[in-house]
Amino acid sequence: MEETVGTTDAETAVEAGTVEAETVTYPIAPGYQVNVRSGPSTTSKLIKVLPYNTRVPIRCQRRGEKISGPYGTTDIWDSIAPGQYVSDAYVKTGSDGFVTVVCG
Repeated sequence: MEETVGTTDAETAVEAGTVEAETVTYPIAPGYQVNVRSGPSTTSKLIKVLPYNTRVPIRCQRRGEKISGPYGTTDIWDSIAPGQYVSDAYVKTGSDGFVTVVCG
């Protein structure tokens, strides 16, 4: 008699190589709507405005214009999508420095 061992959907997905790493997101400061810019400065083109209580992924970070916000004064800008930046002064990363790779 042959025994059949069941697998879960997660096990099947791992075997198929279709599982993606969970994306870490960081909260925008409470009570703020934050501008998303095309580059790391307030003179860069405004792409959109993030609504209140938004969480953002940080793809990479780079230095740019120094900005003061609820989480201090910094020249670090967070890339939340290709060609989209927000000042790290408005993102709660738990650090005053870089939390991921430098944008290339």
